[in-house]
Amino acid sequence: MRRPQLRTPLARAVVPVLAGIGFFAVLGLLLWGAAAYIAAHSGERSNSFAPTTFEVGRTVSIAETVTADGPLIFPDLLRASGRRSIVLDHVGEDPQRGWRIYLAYPADRDVTCKVEQVRHTRNYTDCTGRTITAEDLALPPAGVLPIVSADGTLTLDLLPDSATSSTTGSTPGTAGATTTS
Repeated sequence: MRRPQLRTPLARAVVPVLAGIGFFAVLGLLLWGAAAYIAAHSGERSNSFAPTTFEVGRTVSIAETVTADGPLIFPDLLRASGRRSIVLDHVGEDPQRGWRIYLAYPADRDVTCKVEQVRHTRNYTDCTGRTITAEDLALPPAGVLPIVSADGTLTLDLLPDSATSSTTGSTPGTAGATTTS
């Protein structure tokens, strides 16, 4: 069967233009539909875009690393409260207990005052040049805490109790004792 052919110059000029306009109209409607769907479901959190947990590893090896080199800094983990870095600290002898989370800026400053760790120590230098310890860092929002599973895996729960929570959280000692079975 032969394909129909456009015979007049006017038809050969207008039909491809109308087909292109139709294609872009359908594409625009599909994109608008996708945007409307996303807007209608914006309250739901998707783990594919912003995971709510971060698996750090085995508690024994991470505790040894923290003891040898000082607390670990994980940049830009806490996206729910803005792009904030998290400091993971461990105190005590038991690798299952004593985990603490801080934000990588001093408690008496705002988020713009980033800290830099003094290599292989528990000390930090803040934006003004003063030396502080991990205990002087800001606390994360309530609900952001370390979780130790029964098999000894350390996971950070990055989902604050509420999206509007401030940087005041639970005391680091109570946040570091969460264990799951």
